[in-house]
Amino acid sequence: MLAVLGVAVATAMLLDMVMLATGMRESFRELLLSQGFDIRLAPKGTLPFDTDATIPGVSAITGVLRSNPDIREISPVLGGSIHIPVGARDVSAAVLGVDPTVQGDYEFLSGRDITTPDAIVANDYLLKKLRASFGDTLNVSAGYDPQTRTYSGQRKLVLTGKARFIYGATEQPAAAVRRETLEALGGGARRDRASLFMVRVRKGANPDSVRDWIATQIPGVTAISVATAIQEVDQRLSYFRQLAFILGAVSLFVGFLLVTTLVTVSVNERAGEIAVMRAIGVSRAHVVQQIVIEGVAISVVGAIIGLALGLVTARYLNSILSAFPGLPMAIDFFLFQPRAAWSALGLLVGSGIFAGIYPAWRAASLPIAESLRREAIA
Repeated sequence: MLAVLGVAVATAMLLDMVMLATGMRESFRELLLSQGFDIRLAPKGTLPFDTDATIPGVSAITGVLRSNPDIREISPVLGGSIHIPVGARDVSAAVLGVDPTVQGDYEFLSGRDITTPDAIVANDYLLKKLRASFGDTLNVSAGYDPQTRTYSGQRKLVLTGKARFIYGATEQPAAAVRRETLEALGGGARRDRASLFMVRVRKGANPDSVRDWIATQIPGVTAISVATAIQEVDQRLSYFRQLAFILGAVSLFVGFLLVTTLVTVSVNERAGEIAVMRAIGVSRAHVVQQIVIEGVAISVVGAIIGLALGLVTARYLNSILSAFPGLPMAIDFFLFQPRAAWSALGLLVGSGIFAGIYPAWRAASLPIAESLRREAIA
């Protein structure tokens, strides 16, 4: 029982490390594809919203993009921050300026969308901070000086709806307005600018070919397809993959040693029994088969318990890591995939087979006469 529990712990760690090695990458890929946009355009040399840099000439860039027949939809997005006075408090939030007819940044939940220039929608976290209801008028500002407690770029907006921001961080207050409204809040410096373009290509078109075309036609931006974004994420997450590989290999090796030790001790204790079996005509192959099956049985039972334990611990660890500031709440570090469970189970079964080879060889090589004599004397 102790050996099975030990294998279960090793299996749980192995499964968690397999899930960690691929989970964040796959969840990020699913997040990028969730709204159907294939390409993102960011300011040259940056990733989307990595910096406060913006792309000038939105109208001209939109015209160039529309000239490509493979491009179906274009969604320019302007990012920024807003400040809303609530009594003696200042409530700040991230804000997106979008076109509601083609946006892919939030999922509208209730109320009315931003169909008019004076409308604003917010997520749950911002609504709780504001303690506001649909229909309330908010004094929204683009800037705030905490020393003088003065606001700049102030405008009255009506809270019309609630939304869930797909790429927003956990517990991050966020809101959305029309892009022209956010441009007006920011003044002339933000006129005809965007922080990001989201591009959807027609069905059957190659996003990477369109990305290469954009890079040639609009050299002032960085064009990122889903494939290139995942490559960037892979580079940034190389530490997690290395850590997962090392801990997974250690857990697999510990499970292997545990099963090998237990089966070897079992063979030593049953040396007389094995010698009797050999003396009455049981073949070496049958003895080897019995010992290997014993090792596999311990590994399989421990692996089944370990899979359940691994899923529970993965869910707990994911809740801790997902609370890291700045991460989209849709990102999972530990993403369960059937392939990961089968991989962990296959590795453990293979480990059980190899763990039984040495003790099986010892059992098959026992000298029959000497073992029987030693057993009789004992």
